[in-house]
Amino acid sequence: MIKFENHLGSIEISQDYFANLVGHAASECFGVAGMVESTASQGLRYILKKDEAQDKGVKVRYVGGGLVIDLHIAVTYGVNISAIVKSIVNKVRYTVEEATGFQVAKVNVFVDDMKQ
Repeated sequence: MIKFENHLGSIEISQDYFANLVGHAASECFGVAGMVESTASQGLRYILKKDEAQDKGVKVRYVGGGLVIDLHIAVTYGVNISAIVKSIVNKVRYTVEEATGFQVAKVNVFVDDMKQ
């Protein structure tokens, strides 16, 4: 749960909401073959449930007045990784800021796999 306080009150947004929002935005970018489990608990959950975790490959945290988003992705073989990452960073930052109104301080993209 990420919580923000202002003069009107507090706002709480769940990790699942951010994971769905960020995962969907990143998956729409050209060259992204899918999301990759970013933590051992996500991998273990996938093994036990045999179901896609909602937060697969996404971690969002609030640090120093802005959101820091970590993405773990698989890319399509033969595409320009630098161009894909720039596209993902821009799309995710825009999508999160428009949907929530909160500032995104940083988007970290980790390319963990390549698919053909």
